[in-house]
Amino acid sequence: MRFEAKTGHATEQKTACLILPVYASGPLPASTRRVDTATDGLIAGLLEDGDISGKVGDALLIKAPPTLRADRIMLIGCGERDKFDRKQYRKAVRVAFGSLRQTRLKTAVSYLNGEAIAGADMYRRARIAVEVWHHGAYRYTTTKSTDEQPPIAQTSIGLTATTATGTAIRKGIKHGDATARGVALSRELGNLPANICTPGHLVAEARRIARGNSKLRVQVLDEADMKKIGMGSLLSVTAGTAEPAKLIVLHYDGAAKSRQPVALVGKGITFDSGGISLKPGPAMDEMKFDMCGAATVLGVFHAIATLKPALNLVGIIPTCENLPSGTATKPGDVVTAMSGKTIEVLNTDAEGRLILADALTYVQKFKPELIIDIATLTGACLVALGRHRSGLLSNSDGLSNALLKAGDAADDPVWRLPLDDEYKELLKSNFADLQNIGGRDAGTITAGAFLAEFVGDSEWAHLDIAGTAWLTGSRKGSTGRPVPLLCEFLLNRH
Repeated sequence: MRFEAKTGHATEQKTACLILPVYASGPLPASTRRVDTATDGLIAGLLEDGDISGKVGDALLIKAPPTLRADRIMLIGCGERDKFDRKQYRKAVRVAFGSLRQTRLKTAVSYLNGEAIAGADMYRRARIAVEVWHHGAYRYTTTKSTDEQPPIAQTSIGLTATTATGTAIRKGIKHGDATARGVALSRELGNLPANICTPGHLVAEARRIARGNSKLRVQVLDEADMKKIGMGSLLSVTAGTAEPAKLIVLHYDGAAKSRQPVALVGKGITFDSGGISLKPGPAMDEMKFDMCGAATVLGVFHAIATLKPALNLVGIIPTCENLPSGTATKPGDVVTAMSGKTIEVLNTDAEGRLILADALTYVQKFKPELIIDIATLTGACLVALGRHRSGLLSNSDGLSNALLKAGDAADDPVWRLPLDDEYKELLKSNFADLQNIGGRDAGTITAGAFLAEFVGDSEWAHLDIAGTAWLTGSRKGSTGRPVPLLCEFLLNRH
C-alpha cells in the first residue's frame, strides 16, 4: 500500500473512491459541501432521506455522478462535530478503510484528515490513518492451508493536504508506515505457534532485520557463552527444556559513538508452561505470547531500521522456553545471577524476572543512557489495569513522564505504579539475597522491585504488558503493543 499527500479540492480528484466526512447534525464539512454543490445536492439529499445518519461508524458507498472525476463516493459518519476528537477520528478512519477493503476499488482519496480534530495535528492525523490501515489489513495466514480472505485490491490512498500541511502529512505517513510495519512484525511473531517461534527463530528474525543495513548489527550468545559470564539466573529457566536458550544483542548505530545508547530489553519466553510450578491447562496455549516483549524489541528495531533516526539503540532479548522435566529448576532452588546476587526460586512460573535479571545486568556493559524493559510479566497487571493500559514502574520521574506522554500521543497508554522501598521487604529470603516472588499482594509491583535490584544506578523503566500484548476469545491474537509507544518515545528523542 502506498500513501501520499494529495492537494486539490475533492471535486478535482481523479480516483476510484472519494472518502468524505459527514456529521450527525449541522452544516456539511467544506470538502463534502463542494462535492454536494457539484452534484446538485446529492449528499444533502441522502442525509435528509436517512440513507446515512452521520453517526460515528456509518458508511455509505455510492456511484459518483459524471460531474465528478471520482468513480465512487464513500460517506463516513463522524458523529457530532464538536465531539470529533482523536478517538472518533480513529474510529471513522477504521470504518472507512474497512469498508474500502470490502471493495475492488484500487485507489482512494480521503478527506477525513482535513477536519478539525481535537488532540491531533496534521502530522498525527496522517500517522493515525496509516497505522489504522495497516492494523486492519494484517491477517495471520502462516500456518493456514488456505487464505480465507480475498487479497486486498487497494494500491494507493491519498490524504488531503495543502501546500502548508504537505510536509507534516508526508512525515506522518513515513512515521506511521514504519511504526505500523513494526507492529505487524511484532503481531506475526506473537501469533506464531511455539513449535515455530523458538529462540532460534527469533535469532533468525533479528538477523533478517539487520541484513543489508549498515547501521544494524546482531550478536548472539549461546548457553556456553552465558555460562562463562555467569548468567545462572537465566540458565535456571531453560534447564528443563531441550531447546537451547539464546541471548540476542542488537545494535543500531545512528549517531556519534560518543552518544550513549537507549537500551530496550525484551522478555522472550517462547513458551511458558510454568515449569515445575505448572500452570493450569485452560488457556495455556496463550503462553506462546510470553515472548511479546522480545517481539516488541524486534518490531521497534524494524521500524527504526527503516526510519534511520539519529540515535543509538541497543536491544537485548533473553529467550528460552520454560518447561518441566527431570532437569528443570525446582521450587526452593537457589541460583546465582550474573550480578553475583543469589535468588531463591520459590515459584518457577515467575521465570520472566529471572531471565530479565541477567539481561539487565548484561546491558549495563554498553553504558546506556537509559534502560526500558518490556515483558508480559504478571497476571496481576491484567487484574489491576485490564487490557487498556500497560503497567509502568520506574526509578525516574523524567523517564516515566516521557513514556506517559509518548503513550498518550500514540494511543498506546501506560499507567505508572509505585515502587516504594517498602515493597522490597516482601522479597526477603531466609536462604538467598532475595526470592523471586513476593506473595499475592502487589504482584506487579514486587516483580518490578525484583527487577530494580539488577539495574544498578541506571535510569530505568519497566513496562508490564501482560494485559495489553494480546487479546483473548474470538479476537485472540497479538496486538503489537507497545511498539507504537516506544517508536513515539524514540522519535521524540532524535
